Amino acid sequence: MGVPKKRTSKMRRDRRRAGNNKLKFAVQLSACPNCGASRQPHRVCPACGFYNAKKVAAGSAD
Repeated sequence: MGVPKKRTSKMRRDRRRAGNNKLKFAVQLSACPNCGASRQPHRVCPACGFYNAKKVAAGSAD
């Protein structure tokens, strides 16, 4: 059985494990308080362009 010659660094170990930590579940959605369309939490609404009760981007329904 092979024995490692050198110790694996924390950075190399964590980089190797990084792919296993990806989210494996469906994206959570919440209703936009302005237009009621579904959107991801803490993101600008793609339908109306509002975030935190302020118009910050041009929505597709403009």
